[in-house]
Amino acid sequence: MSLQRRLLIYLLICAPLVWGVALFFSFHQTRREVNELYDSEMIRLSRQVQSTLRADLPGTVPARPNPLPALSDARGESDAMDFALAVWGANGALVMNDREGVQLPRLQGAGGFVDQELEGKRWRTYYLQSSSGEWLVAAGQRSEERDELVYSLSLGQLGPWLLVLPALLLAMTWAVRRALAPLNQLTAELTARDANGLQHIEADHAPTELKPLVGAMNGLFERIEQTLERERRFTADAAHELRTPLAALRAQWDVLRRCANDAERNQTAAKFTASVDRLDRLVTQMLALSRLEATLQLQQGLPRTVKVQWQAVVEQAMSDCLPIADRRSIELACEWPSEPSDVLPVAGDEHLMTVLLRNLLDNASRYAPSGSLVTVRLFEDRLEVENDGEPMSAEQLSSLGERFRRADGQSEVGSGLGVSIVQRIADLHSLAVEYGARADGRGVKVVVRRA
Repeated sequence: MSLQRRLLIYLLICAPLVWGVALFFSFHQTRREVNELYDSEMIRLSRQVQSTLRADLPGTVPARPNPLPALSDARGESDAMDFALAVWGANGALVMNDREGVQLPRLQGAGGFVDQELEGKRWRTYYLQSSSGEWLVAAGQRSEERDELVYSLSLGQLGPWLLVLPALLLAMTWAVRRALAPLNQLTAELTARDANGLQHIEADHAPTELKPLVGAMNGLFERIEQTLERERRFTADAAHELRTPLAALRAQWDVLRRCANDAERNQTAAKFTASVDRLDRLVTQMLALSRLEATLQLQQGLPRTVKVQWQAVVEQAMSDCLPIADRRSIELACEWPSEPSDVLPVAGDEHLMTVLLRNLLDNASRYAPSGSLVTVRLFEDRLEVENDGEPMSAEQLSSLGERFRRADGQSEVGSGLGVSIVQRIADLHSLAVEYGARADGRGVKVVVRRA
């Protein structure tokens, strides 16, 4: 069901209900006003009659009803028959009665208004006792007469409303359509866009209720654009970076097939194996970087409440780096604080922290002199990885983190993505990574601390 139809149904149901409640209260208010009006008239009539009574009127005169005058209007005659007036003397004798038929009863000690039933009809009677106790005046009116007036006034309100109901429904339909016009325009604009239409929706002239929706959609478009841009950048980088190692593999494979002796074949096979290793590392690092960028952008799926267990992280990272350390005769060492639990507190993904430390140890092992020492130190507020390599120049420090950027003259296989991966993981865990020399001015030291 459309939103417009739903709103119209709600209005068509609620409008009569609200009007019915208003009519109910209006009916009771009208009844109260009519009763006040007639009660006031009955009080005034009783006082006027009492003021005309003379003391020389015999209290034992039998009641002689005054005949009603002939009325040309049947309605007027009906109204006149709905009223009654009676006067009693001090001895209880009826002195005056203005009509035949209904006889108002004399109630001893009565005063004020009394609701009673006479000849099967409901009457409202007002009794007025003179201050001397000589006369008792009673004025009565049928309740039906009052009800007729109340119903007449209420129906007078109901009739016009029923007559204008079609116009009201048309007005509500027009108002609902006008109110939903911005939503229809937004729908039409989005429908007209193609798959690449990710530009922001103009929200300045949007209704207040639609601005949060428009803002959320613009945010979604921006995230989709970033995702597509990341995928395009990854594809371009992969096409650019894989072209060279693939070409080298093809050339080395052609050389390997044409080798004339075992010595030349073994030498070419070693180069071929090294190229395959470089290609494997490049693909692995590129995929890891792509996943990290996606996680960093979405900022979801990361268990922020899980505390990283550094002992398991260090053991796994050092185990992964043992092959390169053994090949280059590098000794891996780890220094813990006196209390192993008092280590840099980090809440996040333990696997990603293992990747971070593994990349730091891998770089430290690859670019340290053969036979030297690579040390991991853990403190309460930081983590350090250092080696005995040549200190990095200012130019090298400024270019750290640039993807596929490696210093010239490197003999080790690499892709130039390790530092980028470390930085991405650190950003994801609100950590800062600092590169520099050791305190003695030699070697390379990396410090990971809270940002």
